[in-house]
Amino acid sequence: MTLTTEAGRAKHALTTMWTIRRFEEAVDDMFARGLMHGTMHLSIGQEAVPTGACMALSEGDYITSTHRGHGHCIAKGAKLDAMMAELLAKETGYCRGRGGSMHIADVATGNLGANGIVAGGVPIAAGAGLAVRMRGGSQVVVSFFGDGAVNEGAWHEGVNLAAIWDLPVVFVCENNRYGMSMSVDRAFNVDTLAERARGYGIPGVTVDGNDPQAVHDVVAEAVQRARSGGGPSFVEALTYRWKGHSKSDKNLYRTREEIESWRERDPIAAFEAVVTGGGAAGSASSEVPTLSESDVEECRTLARDRVREAIRTATAAPDADAATLTDAVYAPAGESIAGGTRG
Repeated sequence: MTLTTEAGRAKHALTTMWTIRRFEEAVDDMFARGLMHGTMHLSIGQEAVPTGACMALSEGDYITSTHRGHGHCIAKGAKLDAMMAELLAKETGYCRGRGGSMHIADVATGNLGANGIVAGGVPIAAGAGLAVRMRGGSQVVVSFFGDGAVNEGAWHEGVNLAAIWDLPVVFVCENNRYGMSMSVDRAFNVDTLAERARGYGIPGVTVDGNDPQAVHDVVAEAVQRARSGGGPSFVEALTYRWKGHSKSDKNLYRTREEIESWRERDPIAAFEAVVTGGGAAGSASSEVPTLSESDVEECRTLARDRVREAIRTATAAPDADAATLTDAVYAPAGESIAGGTRG
């Protein structure tokens, strides 16, 4: 199924991308105004990857996310008010305000969690894939990670296990060209990261990560392969983050010209051009408009209103109670916890 020639799916894709963009712009602004604490990692400019990938999944499928995971969470169907509440350290947040931006999980929608450890979600995805196999299920797991993760030991171990056991996992690399401040040109001695798949005997493909249709197509093929027992695949989606690595990043390792050149390749603007018949994004093209300008404006407005309502709801929610911080901590009877003993 295509995202560019079916009105319903086109509107869903566009609304999802705009929701991710508006959500992250909102939290960026709230952080700057001192309303949000800790840190966060924004994925503005990368919206096409989670949108295209998650639209290739079925209900019941799983994902594992990253420290830059707002887009994955939203694309998998998360509640915006619970996400916003989590970032604001509210009791109504997904993790009762204890996880923050880097540790949101929403098991109800199949999101097994964001992860502050680089490549931390990869072995979790392999474990989830093994669980599916042992239960005799038909679910597929998509594991999102960045280019920096591909040089981590946990990445190699997780991919290797999935490969030798033919687990139903699709590994999706959001190659935004920088692992923190390290350029991929300095960190790898291969032309494409997808070449790494060869070492594990699994398919690897590189795709334009700013084209949601292209991402959807390759992930859908990999998902079908995994669901039918063909084992894992590796998808490298080439994209770019407009903002710094995190809120403390002064962005001294990139030129303004480089950033601006990627901003001109805005995946949302490109997709809008495709579905209104005004242009093409990567491999996607549309001679006959799928959506009208009023349809596009409806998607923008819906995304904006959803984010605004999430902010209102989350802001009014009760703060997380520090007195209950250890409620979810488990220890066997008699063992010491923070200087005390739990019987």
